[in-house]
Amino acid sequence: MKTKLALSAIVAAVAVFSQGAFAQASAPTRAEVKAEATAAAKAPAGEAPTATNPTGTNKTRAQRKAETQAALKAKQGTPMGEAGSLSSDAPKGSQTTRAERKATTKAALKAGQGTPAGEAASGAK
Repeated sequence: MKTKLALSAIVAAVAVFSQGAFAQASAPTRAEVKAEATAAAKAPAGEAPTATNPTGTNKTRAQRKAETQAALKAKQGTPMGEAGSLSSDAPKGSQTTRAERKATTKAALKAGQGTPAGEAASGAK
């Protein structure tokens, strides 16, 4: 009985270790994996991304830069970092000065009306 148990344990151990050896033998080598990767990169259109110019322009950087400078001198474009156009005549911000706003706030506080909309009630006595 003990020999059958020992024999079955040895057979099981041999089976487990032999599966690992066979699995490693069938695994592709690093060179094979690299060859497959380079072949996949050279696949026809539609199967892999191609390395083309995404903008589709044939101009060089110097040509684009010269055109941009010319457009800015002619006031036809927007300088970097600005959202509006150069010819925009829209007023920026409030038309009242800081002194005018302070005077309005003081007058409202003295009259007991509270503070105007959007202003803090600092300086009230």
